[in-house]
Amino acid sequence: MKITDVKTFIVGNNWKNWVFTQVETDEGITGLGEATLNGFAKTTEAAVHELKRLVIGKDPFDVENISLSLFRDYFSDGGQIQGAALSGIEYACWDIKGKALGVPVYKLLGGKCHPKLRAYANGWYRTASTPDNFYENAKKVIDKGYTALKFDPFGSAWRVVDRPDFHYAIENIAAVREAVGQNVDILIEGHNRFSVHTALQFAEAMLPYHPTWFEAPVPPQKISSMVEVAKRSPVPIACGEDYYCREQFSELLAHNAVHIIQLEPQYLGITSAKQVAAMTHANNGVTAPHSAQGPLCSLVCAHLNTATPNFYLHEVFDDFNVDWTQQLLNHPIEVEDGYITVSDRPGWGAELNLDVVKQHPYNSNNFLPLFSDGWEKRQSIEN
Repeated sequence: MKITDVKTFIVGNNWKNWVFTQVETDEGITGLGEATLNGFAKTTEAAVHELKRLVIGKDPFDVENISLSLFRDYFSDGGQIQGAALSGIEYACWDIKGKALGVPVYKLLGGKCHPKLRAYANGWYRTASTPDNFYENAKKVIDKGYTALKFDPFGSAWRVVDRPDFHYAIENIAAVREAVGQNVDILIEGHNRFSVHTALQFAEAMLPYHPTWFEAPVPPQKISSMVEVAKRSPVPIACGEDYYCREQFSELLAHNAVHIIQLEPQYLGITSAKQVAAMTHANNGVTAPHSAQGPLCSLVCAHLNTATPNFYLHEVFDDFNVDWTQQLLNHPIEVEDGYITVSDRPGWGAELNLDVVKQHPYNSNNFLPLFSDGWEKRQSIEN
């Protein structure tokens, strides 16, 4: 079997354009991939088409070598953009392998370690950032059967905050804890917002509400800063979604400070993601992959998590996106009573609905401005 072409499709969701790929072969089997990267839809689409020259004529079963080639052979560090494009092609190769062999991808990754995956809700607080709104919406999440939920209570904060805004953010956390009770995990999203000292002040202040983790409290570029916060924080620190190569995770794990690793398969590809999960396992850590891209990324994470012994929690946006996104794949993930069960359909077990794709074209305003007031509503930005 040989790869003959790679095609791309952009779908316009109002807070993020999703980029999908289709790898075609000379035997008629096609594979579905995703190359979504926040505000860089057109850029990653172009990167897919620039990288595909490295895989045309290759056997899609040689996915380890393909992944290495897509990362190494351009001899440039393309960062998340290169990683997203790599994943778009590499995901599709895994899909082709599964279809050709008649097995789900998780079987190719080591088989089933978990009969079902505990999920946490995200994207559920799409209203103004107030304690009352957090309280009411958190109750709705629990009513859907979730036993864990994540949220960013910090508004548009960046690096430092004044005292009224500081206390207001803690009131948001308190409201969620009051809404869900003591037996539900609440996960605090930091979105790389703070300086080290501000992050530590927040970690101390949120401790009475027993958060399961404080995620990405400081920018990811200086691993030493993340390590300093993790070693001094009374709340467990989770991070990793911004990193796009094994070496970054190797350095992070070497400090024995962060033990909840949120690798992003969308920037790594499944081949490297599996290796990062193994490195985390060797360091007594657990994985909770970032899954905030499109619905295929969520399905890919479900296969990876099913085959990962040290998996912890699965992120779910799909229940809180606009209704039509559930029709974008013919078999999207389904959450029942807060858990996901992966099907045994071959490959990823899903195909892209091209009619839905045509109905929702790319829009340059589909972007999430995380440091602007009102970003949590997840609406398109103004022209």
